[in-house]
Amino acid sequence: MIDVVGLHKSFGSKKVLQGVNLKVEKGESMVVLGGSGSGKSVLLKHIVGILKPDSGSVVIDGVDITSLNEKGLYEVRKKFGMLFQGAALFDSMKVWENVAFALLRSKKMKVKEARETAVERLRMVGLAGVEDLMPSELSGGMKKRVGLARAIAHEPEILLYDEPTTGLDPIMADAINDLIVKMKQQLSVTSIAITHDMQSAYKISDRIAMLYNGVIIETGTPDEIRNTENAVVRQFVTGSAAGPIRIEGVSA
Repeated sequence: MIDVVGLHKSFGSKKVLQGVNLKVEKGESMVVLGGSGSGKSVLLKHIVGILKPDSGSVVIDGVDITSLNEKGLYEVRKKFGMLFQGAALFDSMKVWENVAFALLRSKKMKVKEARETAVERLRMVGLAGVEDLMPSELSGGMKKRVGLARAIAHEPEILLYDEPTTGLDPIMADAINDLIVKMKQQLSVTSIAITHDMQSAYKISDRIAMLYNGVIIETGTPDEIRNTENAVVRQFVTGSAAGPIRIEGVSA
């Protein structure tokens, strides 16, 4: 479903991606790990076609999107749903209008049908009865779930999760993880999540990839990553300050 080959991207003199290779099979849940500033979000933006690489290719369901014009990208993006890190809800719209945003504008669905679809998607994420609330009336965890309902509203083939548990308490974070697993089972979607939350990574993934120094240095099942012999990966997944990964301004 997704095949990233030899992806390079620099911003000025800063090299962010330096030959990323990543293959995600249809129906698979892939988690990409990496520290802050490692290029996880940059990789995600290439996969959805927001950024163009300096070199390399991104193939989505057999189509190399790096060669597409804006119209072609628009068609490919219809396959995607995305849960943004901060939920990214429109403050001036009711909850159901947020969920139905793409249905009303891209699919030109009638308001009554779009609202019914939004209410059903909200029910799927455990939020029955909130459709007429405003985002300001929701907790952080509820906003995440509304964001997830919006991501699945148009029945995407691919779901992207940008730090899905960031800013949530441990119980709510686990509830979001459960929802991500549930969406995979119910919708049979292909998904990529970027995170540095190891508890989330182990729970939601079929495979985990580690992005470091601009390349994927290891890919494996949760058990393989948990028991890795790679010193860099081991340091990251155990959260140890001691190891080959150095923190700027902090001496070992």
